[in-house]
Amino acid sequence: MVQKENIHTDAEKVIEINGLYKAFGSYQVLENASLDLYKGENLVVLGKSGTGKSVLIKIIVGLLRPDSGLVKVLDHIVDEISYEELLALRLRVGFSFQNSALYDSMTVKENLEFPLVRNRRDMGKSDVNALVEEMLDAVGLSQTINQMPSELSGGQRKRIGIARTLMLKPEIMLYDEPTAGLDPITSKEINKLINTVQERYHTSAIVITHDLTCAKETGNRVAMLVERSFERQGSFEQIFNTGDPQAQPFFDYNFIQ
Repeated sequence: MVQKENIHTDAEKVIEINGLYKAFGSYQVLENASLDLYKGENLVVLGKSGTGKSVLIKIIVGLLRPDSGLVKVLDHIVDEISYEELLALRLRVGFSFQNSALYDSMTVKENLEFPLVRNRRDMGKSDVNALVEEMLDAVGLSQTINQMPSELSGGQRKRIGIARTLMLKPEIMLYDEPTAGLDPITSKEINKLINTVQERYHTSAIVITHDLTCAKETGNRVAMLVERSFERQGSFEQIFNTGDPQAQPFFDYNFIQ
């Protein structure tokens, strides 16, 4: 298992989160949480269920407003821009859903075309077809172009979901539990694909996962979300070779069960 190198922290910040607070009534979800994503890096976010990972993602794309704190994405303060500016910003941020979120009634080709139908009506049919073919080639599934989602394996659906997200050529990718429910061999293929997307399309990414193999193979850095804030950030080795009692449960879950 190869650990990825860190991205130099003098790189440009594409996401900057500082002093973030978010509560639902009396339930505090995020408290003084700070996190940076640098241009060109994959940042893994680890956290137990209910620690605010999904809330964090929704705040980043403007689906939820923070109670206080700074959330800046691609030089835009998310809760200060207009709705039209927010929609434009979302086109630059791709979200890969845990369940792939493919439309069962559409073929693979139609699923990939769908984001363009909604957002790039200026593209001609030949350009759309070429882009569909490019993205299917990127995820290694050109042969599935006319298949239905029900005919695909879980790993294939994950790949097609990533391909659809890439159709708008986002600058930032958000991966939600990309290897959840997959066997080890397919999980390694998804890890490799996440790295291929980073290298081929020069994306920056936040990868939410409980899978430490995924964390080590895809993450330039790891951030642990503990007790509503990011307590530890660093390389995989810096997090897990220190005997930190907050990190140990993740290691035990992945390797000792």
